[in-house]
Amino acid sequence: MKTIEKKSASKKSTDQFSLLNKKAPSFTLKNSKGEKISLKDLKGQKVVLYFYPKDDTPGCTMEGKEFSQYAKKFKEHNTVIFGVSRDSIESHDKFRCKYDFSIELLSDEDEDLCQSFDVIKEKNMYGRKYMGIERSTFVIDENQKIIAEYRKVKPEGHAAEVLKFIKSQI
Repeated sequence: MKTIEKKSASKKSTDQFSLLNKKAPSFTLKNSKGEKISLKDLKGQKVVLYFYPKDDTPGCTMEGKEFSQYAKKFKEHNTVIFGVSRDSIESHDKFRCKYDFSIELLSDEDEDLCQSFDVIKEKNMYGRKYMGIERSTFVIDENQKIIAEYRKVKPEGHAAEVLKFIKSQI
């Protein structure tokens, strides 16, 4: 079984860099209610930022449901969860309401945060190449340092894996 550090530090391609053990890029984004969420305001608690490709698609729905399922357990460990995609605030609101998510979604329509976390990658669907979000998750500690990095995430079971990591940090 690989440790988080080994998984995080290994590079699958030369165009990817690791953010592990670095200060998290600062951000201010709007949530599905239009409220501004800033990393600086979250100091003193852990933050899980999971980047996902698109609202209301099968894998993204599964991931949102699983993080919502464990939201109370994350909260018990002083951890907040935010899903991030390039979708609009309106799209996020519909997506959250449709599936009754208990986690918050942040809109990064300008891709600034996605670029800061190096999650925009070339993708290939049915022979068509395009730039999109590579499903990735980052755990930021109370001092805003990245303590875990997951790239090329498979949605099923991922929230439980991240929760297990959070619990191991106690």
